[in-house]
Amino acid sequence: MSDINNTTFGWVLFSGIVALGLTSLSGKYFHANSPEAPETPGYFIEGAEEGGGAAAEMTMAAALNMDGIDVSAGEKVFAKCTACHTINQGGANGIGPNLYGIMGKPVGGGVPGFAYSDALASKGGTWDWETMSAWLKSPRAFANGTKMSFAGLSKIEDRAAVALFMNENGSNLAVPEYVEAVAGAAEGEIDGAAEGPGGVEGGAVDAVEAAGAMGDEQPVAEGPPE
Repeated sequence: MSDINNTTFGWVLFSGIVALGLTSLSGKYFHANSPEAPETPGYFIEGAEEGGGAAAEMTMAAALNMDGIDVSAGEKVFAKCTACHTINQGGANGIGPNLYGIMGKPVGGGVPGFAYSDALASKGGTWDWETMSAWLKSPRAFANGTKMSFAGLSKIEDRAAVALFMNENGSNLAVPEYVEAVAGAAEGEIDGAAEGPGGVEGGAVDAVEAAGAMGDEQPVAEGPPE
């Protein structure tokens, strides 16, 4: 009986030694203790860039010139403001100041006698199109500490429309023009590429010929309270 036990223990011990040896050999063969990058990597999975999926917001100038963005549309948006503001000439101040003629006036000081918050009063500047858009988007982000509790208008189309409505009531700021950027034409189809005298095949092209071969420049888009 002891011989059988000895034999069994012997095989178990032998199996353990073999397993340990195989583990050591496989570790050395596959560099388990010091992993290395392969000479020719397969492929890498790149993470998405932070914020890369969000589309850029259009400019205020583009929004002001969109079809359907007009004074009547702005009047509808302004209905959200009537709980705190009036906009008729000579209208009384409420929780917020009367907004008649506000466009073009100083930020935080356009209505004499109204108690503006220090955050807005110290902001500086005037209520132009871009400034009004930033204010309407998020009053607290524009002037941290403002007394205005309005959450803001997230859509630039709404901000453009209500700014047009306010501009119509006692103000007269010029609406910025917007020229849509022209995308580059396909290779070989760029406007003006064939203009000018051009060079002779096989001959050198001097500076005058090179200048004549250039086309006209493409139009570039212009960037558009309490």
